[in-house]
Amino acid sequence: QLQLVQSGGGFVQPGGSLSLSCVASGRTLEYHTIGWFRQAPGKEREGISCISSSGGGHNYADSVEGRFTIDRDNRKNTAYLHMKDLKPEDTGVYYCAGVESDNAFHTGCYNSDRYYYWGQGAQVTVSS
Repeated sequence: QLQLVQSGGGFVQPGGSLSLSCVASGRTLEYHTIGWFRQAPGKEREGISCISSSGGGHNYADSVEGRFTIDRDNRKNTAYLHMKDLKPEDTGVYYCAGVESDNAFHTGCYNSDRYYYWGQGAQVTVSS
C-alpha cells in the first residue's frame, strides 16, 4: 500500500506563493502518476495538474496554467505543487493522489476515480 502524506499550504494574500509537498511511504512513488486536486467550499473536487511517473509529462488545468508548477523527485519519493500569483478563487483543500500506471496520465488524469491513493488534504486560503 502506498501512503501519501501532505505538507504545506496555509494562508497567503493574493499574488502570493505557496508550495505543497506529497511524500510517499510504503512503496516507491516511481511508477505512479501523481495528480493534484482541489475542492473549494461548496464545489466539487476538481483536477488541476498531473505528472507522469518519470516526471517527463505534465498537464495543467486552464485555471492554473502558467501559475502552478507540478514536480516530483522520485529519489525522495516526493511530489510537489508550486503555486504562485495565487488568487482568492484558488482557496480550497488541495489533495495529491497516486495511481501505479501512466494510463491515467495519458487518458484522463483529472478523473479522480482513476486514483487509488490519496493524501489527507491541505488547506490553502488566499485572502486579503
